[in-house]
Amino acid sequence: MRPGVPLTELRGRLNLGVLSLLLARSLVFWTSASVLVIEILAARILAPYLGVSLEVFTGIIGVILAGISVGAWLGGRYADRVVPRRLLGPLLVTGGLTSIASPLVIDLIGPALSTGPGSIVIASALGFFIPAAVLSAVPPIVVKIRLASLEHTGGVVGSFSAIGTAGAIFGTFLTGFVLIASFPTRPIVIVVGSLLTFAGLFLWASGRRRRLPLTLVVLLALAALVLVFDGPCEYETTYHCAIVTEDEGRPTGRTLVLDRIRNSYVDLADPTHLEFRYIKLISDIIDIHAPEGPLEVVSIGGGGFTLPGYFETTRPGSTNIVLEIDASLVEIGTSELGLDPNVRVIVEDARTSLQDLPSGRADVVVGDAYSGASVPWHLTTFEYLSRIEV
Repeated sequence: MRPGVPLTELRGRLNLGVLSLLLARSLVFWTSASVLVIEILAARILAPYLGVSLEVFTGIIGVILAGISVGAWLGGRYADRVVPRRLLGPLLVTGGLTSIASPLVIDLIGPALSTGPGSIVIASALGFFIPAAVLSAVPPIVVKIRLASLEHTGGVVGSFSAIGTAGAIFGTFLTGFVLIASFPTRPIVIVVGSLLTFAGLFLWASGRRRRLPLTLVVLLALAALVLVFDGPCEYETTYHCAIVTEDEGRPTGRTLVLDRIRNSYVDLADPTHLEFRYIKLISDIIDIHAPEGPLEVVSIGGGGFTLPGYFETTRPGSTNIVLEIDASLVEIGTSELGLDPNVRVIVEDARTSLQDLPSGRADVVVGDAYSGASVPWHLTTFEYLSRIEV
């Protein structure tokens, strides 16, 4: 050792050569991003069993934060006890494999779940706590490796904290704005988990080549299981897990189920058949108070497009405009629920599209938009209702 060089500084210099600055920043950025990808996808994975509600989001956020907290603590603790560089590969492999396994875990326990807070927290913890904790252990380990001198502790810790936060923001925006709108949930999980696993294998390869085949076998097996057992969703839309079921007592009847909620019922042979009580009440009110003949009808929310089909049959010549935010529901309506091609569907948030209707007026405006068992909050505001002119 050269005289005058503190032991901590020499150790830091050695660590500096083990993990480059670019690789260190990349690891912190992408593991932090992956945790947020998992957090957002967790809501989609749980939705078929627990629905979509504030309670579900609360449970997921709380569990993921707990995982981040525990992972950061344990990562820093073990980085002080062993050579930190050796931890990175196993952590990434474990984080990747447990991420891929999370949908399988939820599918296994999902049918037994209730909708209470306890079940939500337990399901979230069993499915997503481990990958969140394992991946969150990476940043403190990277900081330990990159800390060349105690004099630079603030700068190193602060810079990697900022990089981790940037990665989390990137993962949030990427998932919410791009991935969910473009791909089903399970392929996203497989890709993210596989990339983490391969990155871990790359870091772990030195002196651990005998473990590579076993890890690859586990990775391929998990990916195959996720693809083969593709969950309870017949269709996965941007906002819902959708299933179309046939009515055993009425062969032409179809029920659209969105996230465990019976959303709509359509009789393919008889559009005038209204199964749900609230739809019957809406149609009765319109038939009593609206003038006879064709109507200009605007429906806020499409779902199974029951009312447009009803008006097309009972009031020929009517103009039906539906404001539906979920484009995939239009495809389902066309392919499985007999959506009439004469019905015009505007795929956009009703709060913004309502004011841009061609005529600017309507004889009837029907509010039929639901998110789970409740009306989306922004469609209950004074600002939204003030835009409706009948």
